[in-house]
Amino acid sequence: MDIVYNSENYAIVAYPTRQAFELVDKQSSRSLFVQGSVAMGLRSAIDNIPDAERSQESIDALLDDFCAGAARPIVIH
Repeated sequence: MDIVYNSENYAIVAYPTRQAFELVDKQSSRSLFVQGSVAMGLRSAIDNIPDAERSQESIDALLDDFCAGAARPIVIH
């Protein structure tokens, strides 16, 4: 497990052996676990942000869209 992205709003945790990512929305206390082709699609979407436009804001906006409707609340037991 490796933290590959960390901003005020989001963190992305990579699970390389599972070819997976966990997206953590810090502001809304929700997370989304993706693996396989969905995880590779996320990686591709981030990589396809042009270098001149790649910033914390642009990555966070992409993650907002990616998590919309799919992320689940984080529940502590």
